[in-house]
Amino acid sequence: MKPKIDDVAKLAGVSPTTVSRVLNNRGYISDRTKEKVQKAMSELNYFPNDVARSLFNKRSNLLGVILPTTANPFFGELTFHLENISAAKGYKMLVCNSLNRIDKEEKYLEMLLRNQVDGIIVGTHNRGILDYHKQNLAVVAIDRYLSETIPVVSSDNYEGGKIATDLLVSQGCKNIVLIDGIGDLETPARLRRKAYEEIMEELGLRPIVYEIPEVFDRESQAKVIAKLFKEYPDVDGVFATNDIFAASFITMAKKMGRDVPGQIKVIGYDGTESVQSFLPELTTIQQPISTIAEIAIELLLKEIEGEFQDIPLETRLPVKLLKGTTA
Repeated sequence: MKPKIDDVAKLAGVSPTTVSRVLNNRGYISDRTKEKVQKAMSELNYFPNDVARSLFNKRSNLLGVILPTTANPFFGELTFHLENISAAKGYKMLVCNSLNRIDKEEKYLEMLLRNQVDGIIVGTHNRGILDYHKQNLAVVAIDRYLSETIPVVSSDNYEGGKIATDLLVSQGCKNIVLIDGIGDLETPARLRRKAYEEIMEELGLRPIVYEIPEVFDRESQAKVIAKLFKEYPDVDGVFATNDIFAASFITMAKKMGRDVPGQIKVIGYDGTESVQSFLPELTTIQQPISTIAEIAIELLLKEIEGEFQDIPLETRLPVKLLKGTTA
């Protein structure tokens, strides 16, 4: 049978109320009494009931995170930082992988609300599908527009797209192709494409965009890239809007007998530690992932405390070029 608070009180020689005050850090308790209670808890292998404590404190100290998939290097690294920062501030985190499916996102939101999370960080695509702003809940979005009232944290996507495109042009590329996801979503990340298209048009070069419908599916990536090579065999520069697309293109280029960077220059976007490990030669635009996580948590905790007035609705953080050998 699991030990109860009465068992701890009896072993420590104090009242159950005193044990409760120690657990919730309420009122003055002597160090000697705290030590007795903690020793009794240890001997009995007693763990406080977090649900009961959350009812008492009117806080669950739980945060929810809904992301497309933590298998993606960017979201995996982002989750790592979000969890670490949350833990340091006394919060636990429930991580949900929606796979960009509306039905899964809806079910996860319901689950998080049932678990009385204090706030939610969202990195999924489905704007307008879920009424996050009507849930009386603290919400922060990462690289996604969910509503006009929910703050968004992202890298400076336009500047990143500009740096990538300018670099390819400066290296003599004329037939530069952008590899991106489906373009019907209004997100901060879409500014990467906007920068590419505007710079190409300013220089009198033709923007060429290839969209990958299933962004996390390797077969979908390979199919689109093979089509790209067939339709534009003269491609000499590629800006991929994430490092996974860039890696898939480089793999296909090798199969096609095309030399990178000799014949084709390639630039990615994200600059995660994992991609730097398995593809260190990739030239990419690095997002400040740890800072994105830090600011997202900071904004969310302010909302949890009821501070909504002075919170910026959009935060864009600087990117930097990681120069490899692919461009």
